[in-house]
Amino acid sequence: MLALRPLLSQARLSRTAGSFHTGAACCAAKVAVVLSGCGVYDGTEIHEASAILVHLSRGGAQVRMFAPDVAQMHVIDHGKGQPAEGESRNVLSESARIARGSISDLGHLDVSNHDAVIFPGGFGAAKNLSTFAVDGKDCEVNKDVERVLMDFHKAGKPIGLCCISPVLAARVLGKVEVTVGHEEEEGGKWPYAGTVQAIRALGAKHCVKDVTETHVDQKNKVVTAPAFMCDTQLHLIFDGIGAMKANVWHLGRNSPAPAGSPFSLERTLVTVRDSFHLFSNM
Repeated sequence: MLALRPLLSQARLSRTAGSFHTGAACCAAKVAVVLSGCGVYDGTEIHEASAILVHLSRGGAQVRMFAPDVAQMHVIDHGKGQPAEGESRNVLSESARIARGSISDLGHLDVSNHDAVIFPGGFGAAKNLSTFAVDGKDCEVNKDVERVLMDFHKAGKPIGLCCISPVLAARVLGKVEVTVGHEEEEGGKWPYAGTVQAIRALGAKHCVKDVTETHVDQKNKVVTAPAFMCDTQLHLIFDGIGAMKANVWHLGRNSPAPAGSPFSLERTLVTVRDSFHLFSNM
C-alpha cells in the first residue's frame, strides 16, 4: 500500500502556522477602537467589530476600546426589529459586552497614546455617536467623537472607518474622501446608497468601491470601507475590513512618525491567495 504524502512538510507547516498568527509583540502599534453600543440596529455592528479586532490581533497591535458614557438614542428589539418601549441602555455599558469588559470612557482617549483609531459601523454610529440617523447632513456629532477625529487628523495619524461611520469623518473633517460603497441600490444589494447624497452635502467626496475594497484619502489619512452597507456574505465583509486595516497600517508606516514607528514592525502575513498557491505547489 502506498504511503500517503504529508500535506505539508513539518518545516513548511511551522512557517505557515506562524504566518497566520500574530505580528511582532515588541513595540506593537497602539490602536484605539471606538464602539457605539452592542447590536447593529442601536449600537456597534458586532461582526464588523470582531473582524477589526481579529485583523488587528493578527497584525500584533495593542488594542484599547473606548465608547462614550451616554445614553443610547433608543433600544431596538433585534428579533422584532422594533423599538423596545420603556427600555434605556448606556452606550459604554453595552459596548463593554463586545470588549469583554475591558473598555474605557471615550473622554479618556488621548491621541498621544495611540498610533491610529478605527470606528466600526452599525447604526450606533448614526444614533449614539451622532444624530445622523435623525438629522442627516445637519447632524451633530458627540463632542468626544469630534475631538478624537480632530486630534488624530491634526496629528497626522491614520483614521479607519467602515459601514456608516464614514459620515462622522465627512461631518467633522469636511472635505475628505470616503466610501460607503456603491451609489445606487442595485436591487437591494446596496440598501443604504442614499447616504452618498448626505456625504456630498457635507462637502466630502464619495468614491465608489466594492465591498472588498477600501478608499484611502492619502492627504487626510482617512481609510474607509463599505462593510455592511452592502447586503452580502460575511466573509466578503471580513476581507474588506482586512483591507481597511492593511491600509491604515500602510498610512502609519508611511507617515512622518519618529524613527522606530511600530507600524514598521508588522510581520507580513500569508494571504488566502498565497495559501492556495502554497498548497497547489506542494
